[in-house]
Amino acid sequence: MEFGIFVQGYVPDPRRAVDPEAEHNALIEETKYVIQADKSGFKYAWASEHHFLDQYSHLSANEVFLGYLAHATERIHLGSGIFNPLAQVNHPVKVAEKVAMLDHLSEGRFEFGSGRGAGSHEILGFLPGITDMNHTKEIWEETIAEFPKMWLQEEYVGFQGKHWSLPPRKVLPKPYGKSHPGMWYAAGSPSSYAMAARKGLGVLGFSVQKVSDMEWVLEQYKTAIQEAEPVGDFVNDNVMVTSTAVCAETHEEAVRIAANAGLNRLQSLVFYYHDTFPKPEGLPVWPEMLPEFNEEIVELLIQEELLICGDPDEVLQQCKRWEQAGADQLSVSVPIGVPYENVMTTIKLMGEHVIPKIDTDPVHRTTRFRQAAGS
Repeated sequence: MEFGIFVQGYVPDPRRAVDPEAEHNALIEETKYVIQADKSGFKYAWASEHHFLDQYSHLSANEVFLGYLAHATERIHLGSGIFNPLAQVNHPVKVAEKVAMLDHLSEGRFEFGSGRGAGSHEILGFLPGITDMNHTKEIWEETIAEFPKMWLQEEYVGFQGKHWSLPPRKVLPKPYGKSHPGMWYAAGSPSSYAMAARKGLGVLGFSVQKVSDMEWVLEQYKTAIQEAEPVGDFVNDNVMVTSTAVCAETHEEAVRIAANAGLNRLQSLVFYYHDTFPKPEGLPVWPEMLPEFNEEIVELLIQEELLICGDPDEVLQQCKRWEQAGADQLSVSVPIGVPYENVMTTIKLMGEHVIPKIDTDPVHRTTRFRQAAGS
């Protein structure tokens, strides 16, 4: 199992209350997290694209963010988590151009994750008047298979669809080196995992449950991928899952850090903005929030496998559970209200004590797929 890090420009109100430059500092700190993750042996960094989601995610222009990191890092693969290819948000040709440009700047280290947006607050900002959120699925479906054609055809044959069109044109630049970057889809439901598998896409599992609840979903993906008809040049047989992670020298310190991280605010914002997600009964209506997490609740989250938290040995065992469940990549979400120094400690400790004991392959999984396709 490989390891990644996920950043999203989280700028909660309590931080802004004490720091007038909170937004700037959060974004700069997150570049430093990725640079340290590169040094610590993490193989992937994923940067969100969200719009209008105050507090939850201020990382909107992630192609700019990733362009900076292409120069500031050496080995880590940089992924769009996601680029939104709906024509009303980003014209598909411009998305194809951004992917290829970032592939050049990173010298083949770019990963193309796509998706349809976080929920009605975000999506309806670009598609006013739409009431059926499934409408975005139709737009994405007609678009996703066009990207490999734009990259690999010397002159793209053009496209005439229901939602966008383009006459024959040379789409430039072409990706760097062989084939094209690995293609991924941000999936939020079991049916989405299976759909992505049938198209030969890797899955970005940003809304995962506890390990035991995800095992059958991962198994479904691995079954469906065997009969994939890939939209791209190769099958990206890959499932990435995300989990919040706090690692410290001792269990007690890690639990204390997690209990003071404002996890209740983050979780409340998830349910507020991602309004297509299933919601537990009795959930408070924003701006009311879930109760603050104390150390007892954190211990329960660890026990229920909903949080990676503890000393390095404990975190190693918790990560191994995801490996046993069938995940190909575990991407840790660390900038969640945890102080900068503690986040850097988590990254460094995982790089020293966890990653080398699980990920022993020096080559990125997507690199192997891409090289085989281009040979």
